[in-house]
Amino acid sequence: MTESLPVATDNAAAAQDLTLGVEEELHVVDLATRELVPRAPEVLARLDPEHFSAELHRSVVETNTPVASTLDDLRDGIVERRRAAIAVAESLGLGLAATGTVPLVDLESLPVTPTSRYRRMLDDYQLLAREQLICGAQVHVGVPDRDEAVAVAQRVAPVLPVLLAISASSPYWMGEDSGYASTRSLVWMRWPTAGDPGVLHSAAEHDALVEDLIASGTITDPKMVYFDVRPSAHLPTVELRVTDSSPDADTVVLLAGLFRGLVLRARDEHRAGRPLPPSRPPLQRAAMWRAARSGLEGDLLDLPRSPSPVPAAAAVERLVGELRPQLEELGDWEQVFDLSVRALSRGSSAARQRRAMARRGRISDVVDLVVADTRGGATGIGPEGQSVPAGLVPYATIGDEAFPGGDVATPYTGIFNVLSALGSAGLRRREDARDDEQRARGITFSVAGEAATRLFPFDLVPRIVPADDWTKLSAGLVQRVRALDRFVTDVYGERAVVHDGIVPEWVIDGSPELRPSGALVAHEGVRAQVAGVDLVRDVDGDWCVLEDNLRVPSGIAYAMQNRRLTESVLPELPFPADLLSVEGTPQLLLTALRDAARPAAGDNPAIVVLSQGPDDSAWFEHRMLAEEMGVPVVRSTELFVEGTRVFRLRNGKRYPVDVIYLRMGEDSLVHSPGADGMPLGPSLIAALHADTVTLANALGNGIGDDKAVYAYVPKLIEYYLGEKPLLADVPTYLCGIRDQREEVLGRLDELVCKPVDGYGGDRIVIGPHASSEELAAVRRQIVTAPHRWVAQEVVGLSTSPVFDGHQLAARHVDLRAFVFSGTASVVAPAALTRVAPAGSMIVNSSRGGGSKDTWLLGA
Repeated sequence: MTESLPVATDNAAAAQDLTLGVEEELHVVDLATRELVPRAPEVLARLDPEHFSAELHRSVVETNTPVASTLDDLRDGIVERRRAAIAVAESLGLGLAATGTVPLVDLESLPVTPTSRYRRMLDDYQLLAREQLICGAQVHVGVPDRDEAVAVAQRVAPVLPVLLAISASSPYWMGEDSGYASTRSLVWMRWPTAGDPGVLHSAAEHDALVEDLIASGTITDPKMVYFDVRPSAHLPTVELRVTDSSPDADTVVLLAGLFRGLVLRARDEHRAGRPLPPSRPPLQRAAMWRAARSGLEGDLLDLPRSPSPVPAAAAVERLVGELRPQLEELGDWEQVFDLSVRALSRGSSAARQRRAMARRGRISDVVDLVVADTRGGATGIGPEGQSVPAGLVPYATIGDEAFPGGDVATPYTGIFNVLSALGSAGLRRREDARDDEQRARGITFSVAGEAATRLFPFDLVPRIVPADDWTKLSAGLVQRVRALDRFVTDVYGERAVVHDGIVPEWVIDGSPELRPSGALVAHEGVRAQVAGVDLVRDVDGDWCVLEDNLRVPSGIAYAMQNRRLTESVLPELPFPADLLSVEGTPQLLLTALRDAARPAAGDNPAIVVLSQGPDDSAWFEHRMLAEEMGVPVVRSTELFVEGTRVFRLRNGKRYPVDVIYLRMGEDSLVHSPGADGMPLGPSLIAALHADTVTLANALGNGIGDDKAVYAYVPKLIEYYLGEKPLLADVPTYLCGIRDQREEVLGRLDELVCKPVDGYGGDRIVIGPHASSEELAAVRRQIVTAPHRWVAQEVVGLSTSPVFDGHQLAARHVDLRAFVFSGTASVVAPAALTRVAPAGSMIVNSSRGGGSKDTWLLGA
């Protein structure tokens, strides 16, 4: 509906003279309310009328690019026009959205542009005109000969549904999900002159059809002919009209490149005298409907080859491949190919809009996404060639590791610059890529009570642990785990720690994790080959230990994959030169497991990872660690004991097992069936007692995780090692001691209460955040079984920034570090930062928490 796009009229037949131009229609939205608003005249009043024009509705600005001969020139023209219009719009508190539809609309407030032509259209078409709240992108390719232009239009028609699918950006209509990827095309098809014009053989036939339509009173001028592809009504071009406006400028460039390739192919076929492909309007209409329904996420009809549906990706790939000769002749092949791969990997704008809606259920997030995508994020679209501020700004939160006092901490400067340049739209695109990669790699976890697994929650903003901090933490972690390992051995042996008055006997005997099986390790040596220690940093920057995990600590593989995701999804981040690599972690673990083998194993012990299989919440981790260590992952049904030796059964053959890396709880292990169908526990315990196999970690280790034992760890370090503790603990009260219990009961609303055998955030009550009912319930439990509860002072946990889909926000974090113990003890160079949900201090993923890549810096 424009009258001003300039296109060259050179009649040269060479392919390079197939010039390009684009008309883009942009919605005008209020940045505060996110609603479509009739303020395009205010924007247009400050823009050059040669390059910008009005449309039917006063909520649309149309841009017209300069004539371009290359795709790079065309992209520059698109960006230049968007930049100029966005600069004006934002100065008025408005945003521009290159998308088929905007979901937040008030029909009563959206009058048509007050020209005689548009008023007449409103009178004639009524509902069609009132609801014409849609925007498309029209691509022009220079074809000066009008007979040739008609022939080209006829020949390219069958593949137009693929172009529509690529452009699909309008899933929402009047505040609701329409169920279609391109609602705009459905609204557009209501016009009486939209769609397929039927078979036309010449410009004379085309012009006669237009004259008959005018004579019928259906339209009043040639510009109201809205065929899917047509000779332009006012320019010497062939014009593509089926596509939605696309927020991503590169999508428009891809569409232009494909359309020009189609035009060249059609022109060559026409000049060679090849017959037109048979016209089947109902199938063509069905194909357009399917493209509008599916976008790039469903099936498309494979016209003209067959009416059978094919995946959209296959249709796009086939079209690009078929056009390769023309694209190479035009010099566009590599660029179009790369853009098509990128489009398929990202998916349609419609799908991205739905994901934005799904994150928080807010339709305003959809508008924010398309406005930010149109603005261009890191692509440099903004006033005077500068990036428009993306809204990613530091916040001021006491104790934040990245933004202390609201300023960017020096180690985070490079990270923040990259994230700020990407902007919220760019980060949302990276989140889409993250999700795709996680699905491809199977990076999932499961939650009890849920049938389906979830993607492991991963935030894109890395966390930095400075070198000085990590050096001190590493020394303290090794010290702590050594003392705990000695303690567990002592508990199941002489109990010298009790006899010498270091730990009260009731603390040990009252622990739910004191297991008779723990006494089956009949030799000296390491019991906890893998220990996980949870650390927190307080608002003053000091670190302390929150919990110890000597049973089956998880998270190693997720910490590694977090780094790999960061490197894949955000490769432009400034990775520090002293950043510790996570890649050696599996070999460190393997060394600790080999060191655990008993003498009978010889120099090459056989190691397996024992898992419950896909039903286990950390099944991904079990598979990954086994693969990277080069050892098999097995289920209990693959193991059996003959005499006192453990074997693995595979394909009818048996293989000896010397070390079992245990990735299930003791109760599950004891009751799981072996390869012979009998419970594995009794025979495995016999093998342990005979000292022919090692379980890593050993049975009974849970006594070291007991929250009451935690209160004595500083004393255990001094008792067993003769050293002062290097890491601080959280002040802890034992409810089994009367004086301490009375203080706890008097301060329930100030303390954190924990069951001594709890883990994963289970049954924790945070006094300052608890209701009166929750406090009353924990009071009753403490009074009934005081030795089963401890209480701790509330630690003002530090925060770290996360991207919440719109901006950076503070979330509480902890850090799980891993210590591998064998002949020597070593801290793994992969640590897992866990992130609490908004408003919470509990970080576990099963309770809605997430994780982030942890950058451990070396000295």
